[in-house]
Amino acid sequence: MRTETREQAPETTGTLPARQHLPAGHDPRTTTVLDVVVPVHNEEAGLEPCVRRLRDFLERNFPYGYRITVADNASTDRTPQIALRLARELPEVTAHRLEEKGRGRALRAVWGGSDAPVRAYMDVDLSTDLKALLPLVAPLISGHSDVAIGSRLARSSRVVRGPKREFISRSYNLILRGSLAARFSDAQCGFKAVRGDVADRLLPLVEDTGWFFDTELLVLAERSGLRIHEVPVDWVDDPDSRVDIVRTALDDLRGVWRVGRALATRALPPARLRRPFGDDPHDRELAGVPGGLTRQLVGFCAVGGLSTLLFLGLYSLFRLGTGPQAANALALLLSALANTAANRRLTFGVRCRDGAVRHQAQGLLVFATGLALTSGSLAALGAASPDAAHSTELAVLVAANLAATVLRFLLFRSWVFAGRDEGGADARR
Repeated sequence: MRTETREQAPETTGTLPARQHLPAGHDPRTTTVLDVVVPVHNEEAGLEPCVRRLRDFLERNFPYGYRITVADNASTDRTPQIALRLARELPEVTAHRLEEKGRGRALRAVWGGSDAPVRAYMDVDLSTDLKALLPLVAPLISGHSDVAIGSRLARSSRVVRGPKREFISRSYNLILRGSLAARFSDAQCGFKAVRGDVADRLLPLVEDTGWFFDTELLVLAERSGLRIHEVPVDWVDDPDSRVDIVRTALDDLRGVWRVGRALATRALPPARLRRPFGDDPHDRELAGVPGGLTRQLVGFCAVGGLSTLLFLGLYSLFRLGTGPQAANALALLLSALANTAANRRLTFGVRCRDGAVRHQAQGLLVFATGLALTSGSLAALGAASPDAAHSTELAVLVAANLAATVLRFLLFRSWVFAGRDEGGADARR
């Protein structure tokens, strides 16, 4: 990867912090302070306008040395040739070619090989207004924060996108809050930055190479006690986006399950995360996942979030060929079986086969209470609004399922898996 330096930085406008917090040996006037990665796959039409617009913005507004790295993810069109031509024409641009697809793979390769004190990335469609770039990287340059993200869900953000994407985005972030105890507001906005030293230590811990890379990086950063700075953004949805929403959602759910399980079972110990960064006493409660009730709650929330998504997907599928009550019953039955099996192993640590049938039978009785709550909610909605939209049905079902989830945990803990806390007789076979 080619690294270029700039002879003189443009005049600062006072919007960025003092330079004394940069790592020793970095002169911001002559060396690269910011490396902005633009991951692309078959973007021959949009790549050049994006790079030139980004470069013009940085030339006018960024007072330090910068680099724009085009990370090509195995493109099969003219994207690699365009990236190389831009790198030859513009001294601040470099091109990096990967032979495999994956946004996470591209960021790992470029961020991991960069020498810049601050490393950022943004989507090639520039859906996020570039005016948010300086507020994004300023706290990283000053040393006040460790990771920075653009948030489309902040109150002052201005977002233009369809209701489908809005619903998916908010639902996903609610799942992260409920299952992984995440405190950041927007995991998937393609507008993030990280300090170089933090990236060097976190990247080896991140397993995902696709779209879940962002979420996993943020969860690990938070569990490590690092500071995550959020910037409200103006964001306009790209109508020509080629992201496969269904496939991406399924990949993200698998990632949530993997990370949640690793944290709940201590396969990824909090001490391993926090050791490279020191011990911040303000983050001890979040960084650790203690045993007993707290640990069970974490595991149950992770399973519950995934089960709710499974239920909604099944309900939408069954709803195509049957009425709301039948679709609700079938979807809840199948998701309840999966929920009981997952909670049996992950939340309450019962790994032997003994009692599995009895636990499923008791779980079906617990399921009946959830069916009563959700069916009653649908019946109430039908009486109040006979022509309610499908999205309204889903919203009502989400609320009813949250109530059913609380009751399910209490029944699981006090009845189905009673006496199987950590250290129980048959909890760890």
